[in-house]
Amino acid sequence: MNNIENKKILLIICGGISAYKSLEIIRLLKKQGATVKSILTQSAKKFVTPLSVASLSQEKVYDDLFSHENESE
Repeated sequence: MNNIENKKILLIICGGISAYKSLEIIRLLKKQGATVKSILTQSAKKFVTPLSVASLSQEKVYDDLFSHENESE
Protein backbone atom coordinates (compact mmCIF):
# COMPACT_ATOMS: atom_id res chain seq x y z
CA MET A 1 0.00 0.00 0.00
CA ASN A 2 1.40 3.40 -0.93
CA ASN A 3 0.97 6.45 1.24
CA ILE A 4 -1.41 8.39 -1.05
CA GLU A 5 -3.90 5.64 -1.78
CA ASN A 6 -7.45 6.78 -0.87
CA LYS A 7 -6.24 10.34 -0.16
CA LYS A 8 -8.14 13.40 -1.39
CA ILE A 9 -5.91 15.95 -3.11
CA LEU A 10 -6.82 19.48 -4.22
CA LEU A 11 -4.61 20.65 -7.08
CA ILE A 12 -4.71 24.37 -7.85
CA ILE A 13 -3.42 25.08 -11.35
CA CYS A 14 -2.21 28.61 -12.09
CA GLY A 15 -1.28 30.23 -15.37
CA GLY A 16 2.26 29.54 -16.47
CA ILE A 17 4.06 27.51 -19.08
CA SER A 18 4.50 24.59 -16.67
CA ALA A 19 0.71 24.29 -16.14
CA TYR A 20 0.69 21.55 -18.76
CA LYS A 21 2.68 19.38 -16.31
CA SER A 22 -0.34 19.30 -14.02
CA LEU A 23 -1.96 16.81 -16.39
CA GLU A 24 0.89 14.37 -15.80
CA ILE A 25 0.69 14.95 -12.04
CA ILE A 26 -3.03 14.16 -12.07
CA ARG A 27 -2.44 11.02 -14.10
CA LEU A 28 0.25 9.77 -11.70
CA LEU A 29 -1.79 10.56 -8.59
CA LYS A 30 -4.84 8.77 -9.98
CA LYS A 31 -2.68 5.78 -10.90
CA GLN A 32 -1.61 5.54 -7.25
CA GLY A 33 -5.22 5.60 -6.03
CA ALA A 34 -5.72 9.23 -4.99
CA THR A 35 -8.83 11.32 -5.61
CA VAL A 36 -7.81 14.56 -7.33
CA LYS A 37 -10.01 17.65 -7.50
CA SER A 38 -8.74 20.69 -9.37
CA ILE A 39 -9.15 24.44 -9.45
CA LEU A 40 -8.06 26.31 -12.57
CA THR A 41 -7.38 30.02 -12.61
CA GLN A 42 -8.45 32.02 -15.66
CA SER A 43 -4.80 32.21 -16.72
CA ALA A 44 -4.36 28.44 -16.38
CA LYS A 45 -7.08 27.93 -18.99
CA LYS A 46 -4.71 29.43 -21.56
CA PHE A 47 -2.40 26.43 -21.08
CA VAL A 48 -4.70 23.50 -20.17
CA THR A 49 -8.40 23.04 -20.77
CA PRO A 50 -10.93 22.19 -18.06
CA LEU A 51 -12.04 19.26 -20.23
CA SER A 52 -8.52 17.76 -20.20
CA VAL A 53 -8.27 18.10 -16.43
CA ALA A 54 -11.76 16.69 -15.87
CA SER A 55 -11.10 13.74 -18.16
CA LEU A 56 -7.94 12.76 -16.33
CA SER A 57 -9.18 13.42 -12.81
CA GLN A 58 -12.71 12.07 -13.38
CA GLU A 59 -13.91 14.92 -11.15
CA LYS A 60 -15.55 18.29 -11.69
CA VAL A 61 -13.10 21.12 -12.35
CA TYR A 62 -13.70 24.37 -10.50
CA ASP A 63 -12.85 27.65 -12.18
CA ASP A 64 -15.13 30.23 -10.55
CA LEU A 65 -14.71 30.67 -6.82
CA PHE A 66 -17.86 32.78 -6.56
CA SER A 67 -20.26 30.62 -8.56
CA HIS A 68 -23.63 30.02 -6.89
CA GLU A 69 -23.91 26.55 -8.41
CA ASN A 70 -20.86 25.40 -6.40
CA GLU A 71 -22.25 26.48 -3.01
CA SER A 72 -23.67 23.10 -2.10
CA GLU A 73 -20.41 21.23 -2.76
